[in-house]
Amino acid sequence: MKPLRLFSAMLTVAGWTMLSRILGFVRDVLIAGLLGPGPLMDAFVAAFRLPNMFRRFFAEGAFNAAFVPMFSKRLEAKEDPDGFASLALSGLAFVLLILTGLAMVFMPALVWATAEGFAGDQRFDMTVDFGRVVFPYILFISLAALLSGVLNASGRFTAAAAAPVILNVMLCTAMGYAAWTGGAVAQALVWTIPFAGVAQLALVWTAARRAGHRVRPVRPRWTPEMRRLVRIAIPAAMAGGVMQINLLVGQQVASNFDSAVSWLYAADRLYQLPLGVVGIAVGIVLLPDLSRRLKAEDDTGARAALSRAGEISLALTLPAAVALMVIPIPLITVLFERGAFGADDTAATALAVAIYGLGLPAFVLQKVLQPIYFAREDTTRPFHFAVVAMVVNAAVAIGLAPFIGWIAAAIATTLAGWAMVWLLLRGVRPLGDVARFDARFRRRAWRIAVASLLMGVVLWGGMVAIGPAFGLAGWRWLALVALVALGMVSYGLFGRMLGAFDRGALRQAFRRG
Repeated sequence: MKPLRLFSAMLTVAGWTMLSRILGFVRDVLIAGLLGPGPLMDAFVAAFRLPNMFRRFFAEGAFNAAFVPMFSKRLEAKEDPDGFASLALSGLAFVLLILTGLAMVFMPALVWATAEGFAGDQRFDMTVDFGRVVFPYILFISLAALLSGVLNASGRFTAAAAAPVILNVMLCTAMGYAAWTGGAVAQALVWTIPFAGVAQLALVWTAARRAGHRVRPVRPRWTPEMRRLVRIAIPAAMAGGVMQINLLVGQQVASNFDSAVSWLYAADRLYQLPLGVVGIAVGIVLLPDLSRRLKAEDDTGARAALSRAGEISLALTLPAAVALMVIPIPLITVLFERGAFGADDTAATALAVAIYGLGLPAFVLQKVLQPIYFAREDTTRPFHFAVVAMVVNAAVAIGLAPFIGWIAAAIATTLAGWAMVWLLLRGVRPLGDVARFDARFRRRAWRIAVASLLMGVVLWGGMVAIGPAFGLAGWRWLALVALVALGMVSYGLFGRMLGAFDRGALRQAFRRG
């Protein structure tokens, strides 16, 4: 895949992801306004995190890290890729059915292990009830993730990127209908989730068939291919498990403080927007491309793809990170402060957003660097690095919580993210130039950073100038739009002045995309 085609594919994934995240914001605004920070929202957040945690553990993070490179190489060599995918799909479904059954039975223990601070109050029983309804979502969304990997490896990104939109559309519709009819919003929310998983699976399954792939359920068999897949996937699964432990440590710390789980959730949703649009798009497109290039022994092309992905990631992420650190209160005020979400909730959430903003470049760079390992079917070293990051996260979160409270969880997440990036960068050194960013990347990276900092100064001045408008209900949306537009324009101008990016290349990529 040429650099411009790589950018075009990233643009496709990022565009659909942006739509999904915008709808996700609508969903989270509805949740914050209709449920509000408190027991009900805390219970929903803790329950919904359970299938999402295992989804990243089994599917998107671990299983696909092993499956996509193997499928891509089989597709390149025309070695029955659909038969391999069918066996993988059936084996994954078999494991997930067992996991779902066990989770339904032992849900109280699972809730206690992930939100021990809920024990003894109403949040615990609500989380158990919600968890039993939403947990089957993992089966459908994990199978959808595998089929998305099939599509991505074939160079078809649209359906897989569009699938998450279905979840948010269905959740927003369900909550809106429940609120309009006077029904129970929380019940409507949790019961819609598994049905949304079925819809997502149906979409990507249909898209895979139209793309010519006949992936279907078969009798699970322990073949040499499956043995190799599992052998590669286990370290990735363990690495995914370590990252989920980081999230659980944060939730455990926050669960001991009133409303802190809700504050961290709202902050997480805000920084996840640029992370999802940029970082996830880069990872989805880069992994199969690197796998094919390594199969073809195209080291020069692999280095160019890695460098352009890193360059695009920084160009889009650094200004977003600066914005999260400079204007978190206006963002939270406009997006969340309504209904049961008050001014004190805004202040607490804004603090977490600013801290997550410091870690955003690290979270995105991880998505750029990990495919270097996964494309070589090396999942062991990322696991070792993740263990170190877990130790950093736990030490900071648990160690600082008695002194600074719930915000220790956000600080720990950011520090662990940068520790992981440092380890990933050190780990690729023995691979030589093919795993290093090229001269163009190094030349432009510092210019992107300077342009972002100058944009931050402009944003600060703009916030001071139009700050009173954020206190006026009828004007705060317009004020935020003006502030964001000011940031985008100033960043574009500074970037062009400093030579941070090439407008002509972007135009050509848009035309070819």
